[in-house]
Amino acid sequence: MKIVGNVWKYGDDINTDNIIPGRYMELTDPQEMAKHAMEGIDPKFVKEIKKNDIIVGGNNFGCGSSREHAPLALKYAGVGCVIAESYARIFYRNAINIGLLALECPEITLKVKEADLIEVNLTEGIILNKTTGERIEFIPLPEFMLEVLNSGGIVPYLKKVGDW
Repeated sequence: MKIVGNVWKYGDDINTDNIIPGRYMELTDPQEMAKHAMEGIDPKFVKEIKKNDIIVGGNNFGCGSSREHAPLALKYAGVGCVIAESYARIFYRNAINIGLLALECPEITLKVKEADLIEVNLTEGIILNKTTGERIEFIPLPEFMLEVLNSGGIVPYLKKVGDW
């Protein structure tokens, strides 16, 4: 599986209010949530994102509340993948559970710039910066997490493997 997109680069401690401000927590439609993705720190994001673009963050990406609105807003805005140096654990699990690819890659913020074109190759465990030619290794996902992602999230996965 490969994802190719342009980088939207953010720093450390990007919290869930940065990803989708708390005033939108009454929304239940993921398409409506998507209209407010990254609004807390980047108002141009929703207007300019292209399908499969990739968010790159520093340490502790997704800190703050445990709400699923944050990864849902990103997924439905068209984000193909989030790559961060580290995650708040609840954001990471919520992302995988709703089918949003979240990868850990130490020092990724030093290796890519805003708008670089990158290719994420899940099979090889490599991020290719197509702008610079640099190959970057990321921490591979366990097989069961790949199965959850390939199913579209935890609920479709459980329906596929269980007696739902």
